[in-house]
Amino acid sequence: MDRWKGRVALVTGASVGIGAAIAKSLVQHGMKVVGCARNVKQIENLAAECVSSGFSGTLFPYKCDLSVEDEVLSMFSWIKVQHQGIDVCINNAGLALPEPLLSGKTSGWKTMMDVNVIGLSVCTREAYQSMKERKVDDGHIININSICGHRVINHADAHFYTASKYGVTALTEGLRQELREAKTHIRATCISPGLVETEFAFRFFSQNPEKAEATYKSIKCLQAADITDAVVYVLSAPPHVQIGDINITPVEQTM
Repeated sequence: MDRWKGRVALVTGASVGIGAAIAKSLVQHGMKVVGCARNVKQIENLAAECVSSGFSGTLFPYKCDLSVEDEVLSMFSWIKVQHQGIDVCINNAGLALPEPLLSGKTSGWKTMMDVNVIGLSVCTREAYQSMKERKVDDGHIININSICGHRVINHADAHFYTASKYGVTALTEGLRQELREAKTHIRATCISPGLVETEFAFRFFSQNPEKAEATYKSIKCLQAADITDAVVYVLSAPPHVQIGDINITPVEQTM
């Protein structure tokens, strides 16, 4: 990770869970990290924690709604002014709403697509353009996907979310192909976790917190740190190594 010291990373969805853990780890490794989310207060608290812990990097909180393209473009403009551009883009932000295919609300479907697919794609495009503009040839784009991006579980509430994550799988491979065609050494990686004990299930089952709690108690779940370790592993790989896809699931998870 030494080669990343002093360089700039963007982590989306950095306020809680996996995103917060990744942002904290990259700061600990000496990077300048722009952490964005709609709730910036939690990132500000995390930034203060990084300072008090004496980490060598710095966390810069930025309030941004990834479903609004103008906000995303403004964020990249701010990054250009303040930090010249980014070298690592971690597309972590994502959400699941319980909207089945037969009875779900169109508004919920659109929200998932706007964040999980369109927002991710806008960040990817702007990150690449930032790297290209500055002739950065060793950058990295990491998409935090889901095991749902590789198989369809028998759970009606999750089917549209699953479709959005299948989209992330396709987008990551398409990105690799375009990067190769562009004759660049910028790399793209997809990390797909299974059940991770975060706030995710509580948001998904917002009307039934007992169900969310039971989900996390059903097996020994992954922790956010497990996904962070995978991110560090990916960024630590030598320049000739392309780590395409990493699927990480709890030992006990069967779906």
